[in-house]
Amino acid sequence: MMKKACRHIIFTVFCLFAFASYSNAQTLRDYISLNGMWYFSIGDDQDWARYEYNHFNWEQIKVPSMWEQQGFNGYDGYAWYRREVKISSEAKNLSLWLDLGYIDDADEVYLNGELINSSGKFPPHFKTAYTAHRLYQLPSHLIKYGQENVLAIRVYDAYKEGGIISGNIRIRAEENPLIMDMSLEGIWKFRTGDKNYYKAIELNDEHWDELIVPRAWEDQGYEGYDGMAWYRKTIKLPQNLKEEKLVLLLGKIDDVDEVFVNGILIGQTGEIANGYFFNYPEAWRAQRAYYIPRKLIQNGSSITIAVRVQDHKQTGGIYQGPVGIITMDKYIDYWNHKRYH
Repeated sequence: MMKKACRHIIFTVFCLFAFASYSNAQTLRDYISLNGMWYFSIGDDQDWARYEYNHFNWEQIKVPSMWEQQGFNGYDGYAWYRREVKISSEAKNLSLWLDLGYIDDADEVYLNGELINSSGKFPPHFKTAYTAHRLYQLPSHLIKYGQENVLAIRVYDAYKEGGIISGNIRIRAEENPLIMDMSLEGIWKFRTGDKNYYKAIELNDEHWDELIVPRAWEDQGYEGYDGMAWYRKTIKLPQNLKEEKLVLLLGKIDDVDEVFVNGILIGQTGEIANGYFFNYPEAWRAQRAYYIPRKLIQNGSSITIAVRVQDHKQTGGIYQGPVGIITMDKYIDYWNHKRYH
């Protein structure tokens, strides 16, 4: 049975050797400081996430610091922070990360009006994340290079201290990053359970849930869920990529997976089996990188990616990046450089 699994991941052998731990390969340096005054308002209005929203009549408070020490003593509940930040055009060759230190209790983070990540849970299923260090990648496709970008942070505090309370608040840049040709991080369609037709191009997934990828499904409303689930995303490839040999990066998945493009299996790590028997018990540590056969790209202008996942216990799903598409030449050159420098 193991031979069958290996046959589907021939290309991944290189990835497991060279790409054994993307997170360990990261070296982040300070890029833009965000310590200082932010615009702030108590209350909760989803309109405050919008890029165009005028926040200049809000209060201003210091970040990092609990809001109770800045005129909001005793306040528990919802509040929002907003700040503009100009990101240089030169940053197009960088991978940028937002370091928000520690937030009490739960948060959602928006970049230019789009939700990019969150920690903890808001009522009615409240769960604090006050001990978690917030370090969120900024999706490159959402950044307005050479222009002002708007960060909007929605926070819920249940008791005692509230807000962005400590840390070095900043944007950090990854040294020698793996720059994908097309990022797929962000919202994917998601459904628990297991049906063979979930891989089909023609499947209507309009009413499926939406989850942020990469991020464990337990942090997004599926706490305690173990078993089968599917992710789906339909994309349109840029014209310049259609004639290239392409690699699909799916970061780390807990525990095992099968990956389909336009309904065709292109790779797997481990083997999905009844009874949670894993012939690859360390699969959750492996970086996923699968070659996309060119015939699947040339048959149409869009492709549908479907990822079948089986989780045994604890963390589940596509929980760590990078997630995206890169040319094979660029991918191999990057890791050859990593190996010899």
